[in-house]
Amino acid sequence: MIRRLYILWQRHSRVWLHKLILWRIARIPERHFLYLLSFIVGIFSGLAALILKNLIHFVAIKLTAWIDVDSISYLFLIYPVIGIFLTVLFVKYVIKDDIGHGVSKILYSISRQSSRIKNHNSWSSMVASSLTIGFGGSVGAEAPIVYTGASIGSNLARFFRLKYKYVTLMIGCGAAGAIAGIFNAPIAGIIFTLEVLMLDLTMVYLIPLLISAVTATTLTYFFMGEDVLLRFAQVHPFSIETIWFYILLGIFTGLVAIYFTRMTMFLEAKFKLIHSWGVRLLIGGVVIGLLVFIFPPLWGEGYREISLIFNERGSELLNTSMFFNLRNMDSMFIVFLLGILIFKVVAMVATTGSGGVGGIFAPTLFMGAIAGYFFALVINLFGRWELPVDNFALAGMAGMMAAVMHAPLTAIFLTAEMTRGYDLFIPLIISSTIAYVTIMGFEPHSVYTKRLALSGDLLTHHKDKSALRMMNVRNLIEKDFEVLSPDATLRDLVKAISASHRNLYPVVDAEGYLKGMVKLSDVRTLIFEHDLYDQILVKDLMYMPESFISPDDTMENVAQKFESSGRYNLAVIENGRYLGFISRAVAFSKYRKTVQDFSHD
Repeated sequence: MIRRLYILWQRHSRVWLHKLILWRIARIPERHFLYLLSFIVGIFSGLAALILKNLIHFVAIKLTAWIDVDSISYLFLIYPVIGIFLTVLFVKYVIKDDIGHGVSKILYSISRQSSRIKNHNSWSSMVASSLTIGFGGSVGAEAPIVYTGASIGSNLARFFRLKYKYVTLMIGCGAAGAIAGIFNAPIAGIIFTLEVLMLDLTMVYLIPLLISAVTATTLTYFFMGEDVLLRFAQVHPFSIETIWFYILLGIFTGLVAIYFTRMTMFLEAKFKLIHSWGVRLLIGGVVIGLLVFIFPPLWGEGYREISLIFNERGSELLNTSMFFNLRNMDSMFIVFLLGILIFKVVAMVATTGSGGVGGIFAPTLFMGAIAGYFFALVINLFGRWELPVDNFALAGMAGMMAAVMHAPLTAIFLTAEMTRGYDLFIPLIISSTIAYVTIMGFEPHSVYTKRLALSGDLLTHHKDKSALRMMNVRNLIEKDFEVLSPDATLRDLVKAISASHRNLYPVVDAEGYLKGMVKLSDVRTLIFEHDLYDQILVKDLMYMPESFISPDDTMENVAQKFESSGRYNLAVIENGRYLGFISRAVAFSKYRKTVQDFSHD
């Protein structure tokens, strides 16, 4: 009875959904509906940001409430392991899917999965990352929130049966709303989507992105006010005399970003070699526990530590560490900061490699702030200057983000919006640009895209490849060719020529194997020799072409074979058996249609 009711409910819901979609198509113009849907996506992505940030904050506060800030706490050794263990159990036995590397997963879904993101990603990343980060995992919540927002956009768009390019647009709206909601930075949210996800900058895209970003920002501001992740209002005036130091800071953060990128990829590869999840958890948990115990600022996202630097309380970074008594020794404090710079990336990869869920966004900002703070202290200590450490910490964040993410505009506008103005706009531009140029000479791909580039799955940054990958070889096969037997005579060939509008004739044996083909231009003079009709066999006239196509080939390979062979038709063969031909004209026509589907008015 229950099963029957369930089946009836499913049928009724499908009918209702179909009517709703038909009503929407008939009553609401497509562009207006995109604006409405982007507003809804902005609301949900903003709520996701609110829920996750408060959940992480609640867990962290409850865990650290009884830790004395003036003494060493051995709880730092235990908490991260517990958090990662709970995350692993949740992912392995509840979700049963890989939900790590959120931004890379978004790029992969756009490139390879027609912008389809699974339903559970609308909430699973939030739960998993709150367990990881709340218990002290040294990663960020931004990537999980962005993944959540993108999943919300993808699933809503597919629910209303929108086409691929608009599903992709809603993914961008979800990502923009997530970033905007986290930082109260709508411009940065939009630019992040355009720069990192590589969405087209057109009016059809820009207006929905604006709606989502502003909606999410307004929502989070209504509930949290100024209590967002980072807020930096005490900006020292920019002095033109310090411009050379910002140039040097850009170079320094670019070099740190190279270390960050390469060390991340190296350590991730090492963790992948460990096949047992229990061993990975043990190794990663021990590493992160020891590092957080030695360097307490590595606990969690690091935004509290960045705020201390902004408020000129950087010496408090030594609180709860074994180096607490050295807080008045400038040289030892600089060595302590250098240790944080070196080991932050190790702590981050140990967290994710052992099974934790989180992103690189917060670690990048944290390392940028520490790098800028470290740089200013070194100059002030040994160069006898008085550089404003808070300004350089902010510029360091911009430089590090620009280099690691290959997103200089996002870095500039995000850090500028966090200052409630653009008083440091010039140094932010300088540091971000120099850092980006520095890393580009060594790393052509960001951390987000390098994994996909190594596996050949990076298509979002190459529109031509994207269009080719969206095409299917089997759908392009033409079968209206007159097929001949090897033992057929010239007379049979002439009959085939008279019945066909093609100039190629495949020669196939009784079992379907391609033996060769005959080209009309090669036998044009023979078709008038009536005396030879029964004397010449097709197998004497056929030739075997050098290039073939498999139905499992990618369209990139097909395009390369067309170019290298100079042919206008290529035979499609599967395990030696003839399937048909693909023509250059049909392939090009399909390519143009696919490109049009990517383009926007």
